[in-house]
Parts: sequence; structure tokens; C-alpha cells
Amino acid sequence: MASEDGITKSAMLLLTLGENEAAEVLKHLGPREVQKLGAAMATLKSIPRSQVEAVVDEFHEETQRGAPVTADEEYIRGMLTKALGDDRAANLISRILQGGDTAGIESLKWMDAPTVAELIKNEHPQIIATILVHLEFDQSGEILKHFIERLRNDVLLRIATLDGVQPTALQELNEALTRILSGTANVKKTAMGGVRTAAEILNFVGTAHETAIIDNVREYDPDLAQKIIDEMFVFENLIDIDDRGIQLLLREIQSESLILALKGANEAMREKVFKNMSQRAAEMLREDLESKGPVRLSEVEREQKEILKVARRLADEGQIQLGGKGEDEYV
Repeated sequence: MASEDGITKSAMLLLTLGENEAAEVLKHLGPREVQKLGAAMATLKSIPRSQVEAVVDEFHEETQRGAPVTADEEYIRGMLTKALGDDRAANLISRILQGGDTAGIESLKWMDAPTVAELIKNEHPQIIATILVHLEFDQSGEILKHFIERLRNDVLLRIATLDGVQPTALQELNEALTRILSGTANVKKTAMGGVRTAAEILNFVGTAHETAIIDNVREYDPDLAQKIIDEMFVFENLIDIDDRGIQLLLREIQSESLILALKGANEAMREKVFKNMSQRAAEMLREDLESKGPVRLSEVEREQKEILKVARRLADEGQIQLGGKGEDEYV
């Protein structure tokens, strides 16, 4: 997903192109991208000329950096697998290379959450679950909010226990949406659904609904509920905590634990930590990371989980807010 800064820059660039040219660009984007860019353009009122020129110059530099390259299916498959791992890449590969989305599902992506919820709320919960795993996580989370509690709990539980989407299920959901079949009986099962998908969708539901849904899953299967909770907030998500929250978190963490955890973190996560420390402390941490030899992945994951426990405790105490997803609540 593009950063907020990237979305704003893209919106500014489109506004400089003119209506016809911008429309041609938008034709090649997906529904969520169009929605995000449209919202960003609507918020841009008066833009300083210097800022526009800087964005155009940056775009020009990006386009001049190299000649176009081509990639075959095997290259794309290998690249995504190396970058994301087998499990995380499987879903994305199936969508990109196998055309996983049906025509009916594609039309839902262009609708707002209340409209989709109204359209599908009377379908069988298993059909609804199958539909939601085909949509973007934030859209699915918004749709869940518009269901009654009983249906919301039932659907999320089915998503969490969904082990791929069979061709017959795709056929049933598309009949329910458009009465137009897409695909044949010999299409292989698409890797969608499961604990990770349920967790990603729940990240966008908001705290109030999230707690009730998790409690419902826990009654059905305590282990499954814990797996969903573990997937909902991972170490990389700490980057979404505001600077004050990061500073509070760092006060609770031993330096050796932080070093081990950051050995497995990306550069953006490391920079988030560095900028919320004193210059001297950040320099020392950089040096410790560079001098630290190879460490076992199990050690890194153990320390990351310990830091996440601290983050969750601080969140439960109301000292920090985890991430920025879902609805804001006021009491």
C-alpha cells in the first residue's frame, strides 16, 4: 500500500495533468487506488507552486532512472516468493497471475461498505466469508461493521477457519452476486482465507467490535482466537505508533532485547526507533547493531514477541495507541 505522502504526491501530480490526462491514468488503477487518490485530491485546496514543481521534478527523476524492463511469469513468481515467503506470496500470486477475482467481486470493490453490506447481508454466512476474503482488508473490515453482531461473529469465524476457496465456492458466490459464472471446475483451489486474513480484516474493524468478535471465536476455539490475536499486531506494526508512544515503549525495554529485536526489523522500523532516541543513544544502538554478529531467528522472534507484550500492556493501560486502523473511540 502506498504511503500517505506518496498518495498526496500522486494526487498533486494528477491535478497538474489536466482532466483528460488524469482520467487516462486513473483508468489503469484499481478501485482502492482510485478511491484513495480521489479523496486526496478532494482535500488539496491551494498548493504552493514550489511544492508542485518539486513533485513534478521528483516524478521526472523517477522516470529517467532506467529503461523499461520486462518480466515473465516465473520471474514474478520467484521475486514475490523471495520477498514475502511461500505462504504470504501464494495469495498475491494467485490474484496477479491466475485472475482470482470474479466479475461480481470486482464490481463490489467499487462500492462503499454500507452498500456492499446491504447487498450481501442476507446471503449464507459462508458465501459472505468467501466474498470478504476477496476484497481489500480495510474494505472488508468496514463491511463487517455494518452487520448485526451475530452475523459479524459468524462470518469472521468462517474466515478464520477457511482453508482456501474451492472452485465450487467461487461459482456459488458469483451466482449470488451476478448470476454469471467465472472459471471452470478444474481451476485449482485459490489460497485465501485463514487466520492471517481474519486478523488483517479485524485490524480494520475497530476495538469495540474487535473484542466482541474475538470473544466469540474464543468460545468456539481458544487456540484459534489466540492465533488470530498473535497475527493482528506484529512487530512491524510498531511503526504505526506515534512518536510519543514509541518513546514510552522504549523506556520499558532493555537495550539487549531491543538490539536482538531490531536485527530482524526492516530499515524503516529501525529509523523509527532511532529518531525517538537521543542522538547519542541512537549512535550507540547503531554501533551495537553493526557489531552484533548473526543471531538465531528464534531469538529475534522471541524478543520481538516480548516487546509486543509490553506494547499491548501499555495499550491496555491507555498510555499508547496501537496502530491507526479501525475507528477512533472517545469516552
